[in-house]
Amino acid sequence: MLKYTGLEDKDVLVIGLAKSGYEAAKLLNKLGARVVVNDGKDLTQDSHAKDLENIGIKVVGGEHPLTLLDNDPIIVKNPGIPYTAPILEAAVAKGLTILTEVELSYLVSEAPIIGVTGTNGKTTVTSLIGDMFQKSRLVGRISGNIGYVASKVAQEVTAQDYLVTELSSFQLLGTEQYKPHIAIITNIYSAHLDYHETLENYQNAKKQIYKNQDENDYLICNYQQRHLIESENVKARTFYFSTQQEVEGIYIKDGYIVFKGFRIIHTDDLVLPGEHNLENILAAVLAALLAGVPVNAIIDSLTTFSGIEHRLQYIGSNKTNKYYNDSKATNTLATQFALNSFKQPIIWLCGGLDRGNGFDELIPYMNNVRVMATFGETQDKFVKLGESQGKYVVKAIDVEDAVNKIQDIIEPNDVVLLSPACASWDQYNTFEERGNKFINSFKAQLPSF
Repeated sequence: MLKYTGLEDKDVLVIGLAKSGYEAAKLLNKLGARVVVNDGKDLTQDSHAKDLENIGIKVVGGEHPLTLLDNDPIIVKNPGIPYTAPILEAAVAKGLTILTEVELSYLVSEAPIIGVTGTNGKTTVTSLIGDMFQKSRLVGRISGNIGYVASKVAQEVTAQDYLVTELSSFQLLGTEQYKPHIAIITNIYSAHLDYHETLENYQNAKKQIYKNQDENDYLICNYQQRHLIESENVKARTFYFSTQQEVEGIYIKDGYIVFKGFRIIHTDDLVLPGEHNLENILAAVLAALLAGVPVNAIIDSLTTFSGIEHRLQYIGSNKTNKYYNDSKATNTLATQFALNSFKQPIIWLCGGLDRGNGFDELIPYMNNVRVMATFGETQDKFVKLGESQGKYVVKAIDVEDAVNKIQDIIEPNDVVLLSPACASWDQYNTFEERGNKFINSFKAQLPSF
């Protein structure tokens, strides 16, 4: 951890306890700041609040008194708290500095940073880069919006490592010096306008990721959205990714992922499904290459990476059949997305809680479905849907029974996809429980040696 002295003997107000506020407060205390933590919730029984008080940090809960601004503190706020909160409006009126805790991670990290942002795909890209590092002898620690507080992980990395950080627009708004060595913008679409108010504000928040980069840094962007940065004063060396054409960067050509004329892997060998994931894969591969991850580790990751748990998660293969757990698909839109992700024949496991809706909107996405195995309260609806499209339909009791019954009709190269299009509560407590039952049932089918 770098011995940053810029906050020593400074008044710092942490607004919002949560995980990031807790870790930020401890780090600020370690850096010699005079720290006060404030949260609108009653913190009298909060264990984290008590921990902070035990090390001499003042904690104010239950309200946001404006008197906390009397000493003109630097503010470190929870990224989810809007700037329209009265205490923040008052801070802005006074011209106070307002940061988020990812700024602290930059100030103390010995490791160079790979920062990942975008409207869609940033969690997948961050996770995939982390997996590529794991497959190598190098260290890349994931952090940030993905669930690991960046300012905590930043204290644990060395100059030989990388800090791989997922960054939301909320977090990026509260940065001043933040400077990733490798910055990735997966894409920028309209989102979070209830917070940012306009698309331009949202775009500008995302662009914070490269504002401090210089000629020694890298910026990785989606070629289809190059217009968003072409008019900007970008100092970093810019690379693009594209699934459609050759670019200065990484792209798909003749079915291969190609970088600087070198074929890395054929897309048929990737286990992460879907056209959208090709873009995520390209961004992750390029970042890993720039960070020095060996190609063999990257290929190892691309042929084994399971994805995000319960979201089109690759759970393994049995002979030539790949199994995918998409238990989080609790509505038809998510299942449309899943069905559209495969070119191979699909054995589709579907059904669950009956909310009174039909499923005809799934028909245009069923071309590759060969077999349907259905269960739960909506079983009869899915049987009717499958028969109307000429599909072979298997009736099962639940997910486990469905996995057992398809073993008699599965064919080489079939993809087995659990994407229920329904909530799980008719048979399972959560979609996670349903997904785990599917995973366990798959494992039970594997040959034992």
